Amino acid sequence: MPRVALIGAGSVEFTRNILADLCTFDELHGNLTVALHDIDPERLATAEKVATYTSEKTGVGAKIEAHLDRRAAFDGADYLVNEIQVGGYAATVRDFEIPKKYGLRQTIADTLGIGGIFRGLRTIPVMVQMGNEMAELCPGALLLNYTNPMAMVPWGIYAGSAFKNVVGVCHSVRDTHHFLARTVGVPEEDVEYQTAGFNHQAFVLKFRRRSTDEDLYPRLREIVDADPEGLGRRVRVEMFKWLGYFPTESSEHSSEYVPWFIRHDDQIERYRIFIDDYIYRSDENLEIYERMKGALERGADLEIEPTSEVASEIIHSIETGTPREIYGNVRNGALIENLPPDCCVEVPCLVDKNGVQPTWIGALPPQLAALNRTFVNVAELTVRAALEESREHVYHAAMLDPNTAANLTLDQIHAMVDELIEAHGDLIPAGIRPR
Repeated sequence: MPRVALIGAGSVEFTRNILADLCTFDELHGNLTVALHDIDPERLATAEKVATYTSEKTGVGAKIEAHLDRRAAFDGADYLVNEIQVGGYAATVRDFEIPKKYGLRQTIADTLGIGGIFRGLRTIPVMVQMGNEMAELCPGALLLNYTNPMAMVPWGIYAGSAFKNVVGVCHSVRDTHHFLARTVGVPEEDVEYQTAGFNHQAFVLKFRRRSTDEDLYPRLREIVDADPEGLGRRVRVEMFKWLGYFPTESSEHSSEYVPWFIRHDDQIERYRIFIDDYIYRSDENLEIYERMKGALERGADLEIEPTSEVASEIIHSIETGTPREIYGNVRNGALIENLPPDCCVEVPCLVDKNGVQPTWIGALPPQLAALNRTFVNVAELTVRAALEESREHVYHAAMLDPNTAANLTLDQIHAMVDELIEAHGDLIPAGIRPR
């Protein structure tokens, strides 16, 4: 009977999606334990109601547990699915509002940039503690991480804890593949892809039609050129034009990973960049939570619809031996030859009863590897800052971030970092905080 622990289960919409998937796999009916963990008692109680409702509605007969003590949730787990947000909504707002005072614009601020750096500083130490507990309580388990910054969190876990079996999972590659097939008008099952790089900055290296072996990139270029006011006004499309390969992340995300767009008012208008986007999304998520909580309290029906979450499919493949290809974020080693071995890369992985098996890629095209290394620099310095509790490396990470460096002087960067450290207080590792 697989035991699945959901960490940060108070992210109720996410919990519902994972459970809707797991509960619709016939092989898991009557054979599943779900242990919910959250540090917020109210949200944990709501998650427990959602999980119980989903189990009963689907007839899966899952055993549902709810734990404020994470050790109890981890004990004996076969799979752990992580969706924590250290500091919650208030910390996210600080990550936007303080940089804005210095003239620094952001869109999502959870992966790179100053927002990604500080989310990493808050999250990595907590995940290292959890990793050591997993090594003690469930050493053979698989940790599936959704929490951003994805390029930093798994890296922090395998570099800083005794637990190594972690795979980061993200929707961006799958969503990009859907988008590309739809755009060129080819059924997705007839498209062969190979995609690799850094999470949120991977690139589609192979984009071919299986039945004819046609390279679909020329068709995509024709479609883009014929639509200058639609596709032509997207950041990711502009990057494709210049770099030759299509990036996997949305234009909102991509615009803050590079120095070329959101510092310029005319580029914001041209590419329709939504500044502070994630704050609005966070407000919507809070509203969704309140609506779901209210529906549960009224006894109203909830929609249970499978969503093909990557974590659910990984669990199903390992439990049943059903082979799947997924995209996972794993330690590089020699998977991508022109990126550092210790960094966390996103590559295709085979999943079956033998677990998650990453695919060797070889060398990325040099322009893509060069751009990825600007991402790796910030991620590595942030991971080192968190693990070594080094305030100096926080400054270094911010100095080398492309968007921050394009907008602020060194004195401004130093002052902004100091203010953010002070504002986040105990959420930041003790050695980084003022003494």
